[in-house]
Amino acid sequence: MTLNDPHIVAEVEPLADLYEKALGENDLQTLDDLFYAGSETVRYGVGENLYGIEEIREFRKKRPGGSPPRDVLRRVITTIGQDAAVVDLEFRRKGGTKIGRQSQTWFRTENGWKILAAHVSLMADVS
Repeated sequence: MTLNDPHIVAEVEPLADLYEKALGENDLQTLDDLFYAGSETVRYGVGENLYGIEEIREFRKKRPGGSPPRDVLRRVITTIGQDAAVVDLEFRRKGGTKIGRQSQTWFRTENGWKILAAHVSLMADVS
């Protein structure tokens, strides 16, 4: 099994960029399209545990204004073979002091790359 095949990284990287853009613009349709539409999909957020695409969709619809604006500090994309990838990043919310962390597990489906699992957390203040 090959880690970080440059061709696979080149497939996943623009999708990770698209996710970040959609998150910043609160583009619910694009965010929804990037997640796997199944009951197996999991998203652990800063204050919520969401199981299945329906819970994820409902959470996003009810969140006024979407995710707080943030700056990405570092991102690591690791591809595993031809059909799986992990995207990890550190971020800081605009005006905040806490470092946030986001991990996403992506896999190739017949409908393209999709997020199967996501986790977002905030570290303690670093001020």
